Amino acid sequence: MFKFDRKFILGASAAAAVAMLATGCVESGDAAAPTASNGDNVLTYANGKRVIDGGRYYATVNGKSGPYYVNTDAENGGYTYGRTPTANELEAWNTTVTPWRLPPKGEGTAEEGEAVYEAKCVMCHGDFGSGGGGYPALSKGNAYDNVKSLKFQRTTPDAEGPIRVFGNYWSEASTLWWYIMEGMPHPDTRTLTDDEVYALVAYILNLNEMEIDGEEVDYEYVLDQEKFAKIVMPNKDGFEPVIDGENGLENVRTYFADPANFGAQKIASADERCMSNCQKETAKVVPISIEQKEFLPPLSQVRDLPEVENTAGVDLEAKNTYESSCAVCHGAAGMGAPVVGDKKAWEAVVGKGMDQVYARAINGTDAGMPPKGGTDLSDDKLKAVVDYMISQSK
Repeated sequence: MFKFDRKFILGASAAAAVAMLATGCVESGDAAAPTASNGDNVLTYANGKRVIDGGRYYATVNGKSGPYYVNTDAENGGYTYGRTPTANELEAWNTTVTPWRLPPKGEGTAEEGEAVYEAKCVMCHGDFGSGGGGYPALSKGNAYDNVKSLKFQRTTPDAEGPIRVFGNYWSEASTLWWYIMEGMPHPDTRTLTDDEVYALVAYILNLNEMEIDGEEVDYEYVLDQEKFAKIVMPNKDGFEPVIDGENGLENVRTYFADPANFGAQKIASADERCMSNCQKETAKVVPISIEQKEFLPPLSQVRDLPEVENTAGVDLEAKNTYESSCAVCHGAAGMGAPVVGDKKAWEAVVGKGMDQVYARAINGTDAGMPPKGGTDLSDDKLKAVVDYMISQSK
């Protein structure tokens, strides 16, 4: 199960985390809220069974919970900022995604999805979903062929590692549909129609050379709700423990009760919770037997970058900051931000007055830009970046 927020997305990438989230949420809804047992501070349900995540509960004693100090005033409701969210606000944020929750009715083709992708996704995820700029790839070729790469081990420096992209790694397609609907495109979430999301999913399936019910998802393939329900991911059975079915909860509880199932070596007994020094020393220290002394060019302790001649008369620090932190939204059309180099767009921005331009950059905008673009720049350095973007758009 994945929980989504309108602006921020929380996802579990590890199979174990997915299993605990998926089963823990269901169980907590079927039983009373977890309480701490008196013996070992372990959270248990009303039926006496331990909470699957293995967490401990520490009561607040003398201003401390376990080894950490806590703000007891806050625990009693002494908050200074904020307010309780309304029921409508909670409802807007509370989207639960499960494999058995089908998307709403709609349809779209891979060809239509490519058009949406080129307009709103390519600037982050690269041509044909190849990835880039810190954003994940969506395809690395035929998904069925790439499944075998998940067992690759990097035993030598030149060995190929596992390929983990949607097509060959993810176990359910429903996550992709709802992930796009709830969290994409950044920062314009929830602006895509249901048909556009279907088209994008069809396009991504096409990039991964996948089939549905034996039929290839080509450019003309029409993906709808009925066909979506028939998608079987190549790695559907590649995760453990098994969380599906009526025994899902007990499968997870039994699995994580034995650390050997997930590669751990526990010193304490199976029933005892261990919070520190729980692993045996297993690492082997292997000294280097061949020492290399001759290097061409010679090794140097100097870490300074070569000086760059500023022939353009621009603020190089502001330029570098723009390229590393701002270009993702201001460097390409489709992100909802004025593109650097677009003279008319920036004339409209500057026409509101530089004081307002700086204020919007510092405080963020309702359109989705976070304060200071999500950076920790000082006001003066942020203004320098704004000045740089304007100077390149005249």
